Amino acid sequence: MHYHRSKGILSLAKPVIDKNNSDAHRTRLLNLRSRLRGEMGRMADAVLGQGQTGASSMPIHMADLGSDNFEQELTLSLVGNEKEALNQIEFALGRIADGSYGKCEDCGKKIPEPRLEAIPYTAVCVQCAAIQEEQRGGDEQSPYSSHEVE
Repeated sequence: MHYHRSKGILSLAKPVIDKNNSDAHRTRLLNLRSRLRGEMGRMADAVLGQGQTGASSMPIHMADLGSDNFEQELTLSLVGNEKEALNQIEFALGRIADGSYGKCEDCGKKIPEPRLEAIPYTAVCVQCAAIQEEQRGGDEQSPYSSHEVE
């Protein structure tokens, strides 16, 4: 028996996905987590390295300084996005451990396998993701956007 957690409530239920799929999804999530951690480390090193290269690489022209600042801000933004993805991966690994992986946290329906393959850390089905995006105003591109694979 496995305990399922839905919005903070534990329930005794059958796992949503079978053991073989669970292992495959866990492996994909662990590989993705490892890759993102490596990328975040390289980006952080690049941002920190820009400030430590010395006066010889100091931009002379204001446009160069603006470009360097833009690149640094963009890199920091990407690190933030990847940190959020890492958090979602950790939550997905927790859902695998408690047997609730593959079940939409909003409506409780099974998330279709193609969606889990496309976004292995997703916690919601396409329909609920579309509702969430609509509630946010739909002006930001969401990792759960409705044009994803269902």
